[in-house]
Amino acid sequence: MSLYERITNGVYFIAEMSANHAGNLDNALEIVRAAKKAGADCLKIQTYTADTMTIDCDNDYFRINGGLWDGYKLYDLYKEAFTPWEWHRDIKTECERLGLDFLSTPFDNTAVDFLEDLGVEFYKIASFELIDIPLIEHTASKGKPMVISCGMGSIEEIKDAVNACKRHGNEQIVLLKCTSEYPAEPADMNLATIVDMRERFKLPIGISDHSMGSLSAVVAVSIGACVIEKHFCLSREIKNPDSEFSMEPDEFTKMVADCKTVLEVKGRVNYELTEKETASTAFRRSLFAVKDITEGEVFTAENVRSIRPGQGMKPKHYYELIGKLATRNIKRGEPITIDIEDT
Repeated sequence: MSLYERITNGVYFIAEMSANHAGNLDNALEIVRAAKKAGADCLKIQTYTADTMTIDCDNDYFRINGGLWDGYKLYDLYKEAFTPWEWHRDIKTECERLGLDFLSTPFDNTAVDFLEDLGVEFYKIASFELIDIPLIEHTASKGKPMVISCGMGSIEEIKDAVNACKRHGNEQIVLLKCTSEYPAEPADMNLATIVDMRERFKLPIGISDHSMGSLSAVVAVSIGACVIEKHFCLSREIKNPDSEFSMEPDEFTKMVADCKTVLEVKGRVNYELTEKETASTAFRRSLFAVKDITEGEVFTAENVRSIRPGQGMKPKHYYELIGKLATRNIKRGEPITIDIEDT
C-alpha cells in the first residue's frame, strides 16, 4: 500500500509537535517516543526560521493584539517557537527507528528544498499558507502527497490551492477542515463542512483540530474524516507558544481509541444479521395460542395474539389467520404454524 493510500484509508493520526519541544532537543525526541506510544501514525514538525517567516520589524503590522499570543512581535514568536533545522535529522531518525512516519510543514521554498534533501515522503501546507500559491506549486512539484489545511479558506482559495497541485501533475491531495483559532471554540468548528468538502472537491478530507479534548476528532471520524491532526505535548505544564491548546499523551491515546471505535461502529452498509442477532431472533414476536384451541375452532383475537418469543408465524400473517379454522388441537402457549384451513 502506498503512503497516500495509508493516509486516506481508515483514520490516520498525526501528532503535531510544533513548539512543544520548548527549545530542547531531548524534549523533541521524547515527544516522538510519546507520540508512538500514544498511537500516532505520524509525527509532524514545522520547518521555518523567524527570518523565513517574516521580518524583524516592530511596527503595528507585525505585532499581535489579542488571543493566546497577545503582545508578541511576530518575529519574536517565531524565534521562540521554531524547530532548529539541525534537529530535523535526529527527529526523523527517531521516527524511523520507531516506525512513525515523519512529516513537516515547510513555510518557504528553502524549507521545501531542505526537506527534500532530508528525504521526506510527504508535505503539509499550513492554513495560513493556503493562499501562497507559489509555495504550494513548488512543494507539489516534488510529486509527493500534499496534506493541505484549509483554515480561513474560502471555496475559491481552496480551489486555487488544489489546482496549483494539479498543474504540476500532483493528484495526491488531502484537505483538512480547520478552524484557525487557538484554541478553537466548539461552536466555531462547523464540522458539517467535511461532508461538503468531500463532495465539492472530490478529495479525501480530514481535520486539523485545535479544539480542546477529543470530541471534535470523534465527530469528524463519524462523518468521514480520514486524517486527524492534533498538537501534541508531553505536558501542558511545559510552557511554550503551543502548550495551552495541545493534547497530552494519555488524552491522545484515548482519542485514538475512541476514533477507532467510532470507525468500527460506523462500519459499512449492511442488512445481514450478525451471529448474535440471529440468536436474538428467537425472542422476536410471533403468533401464539393464548387459549386452548380445538381442532376445527376458529382463530380469533381472543385465542391468538402476537407475543414474544418468535417460534410462531410472523405477526404480518395475523389478519390472514383470523377467521380460519385450526386443523389440530393447539394448547395455550404453543406457537401457531401454517397448518390452517379456510372456514
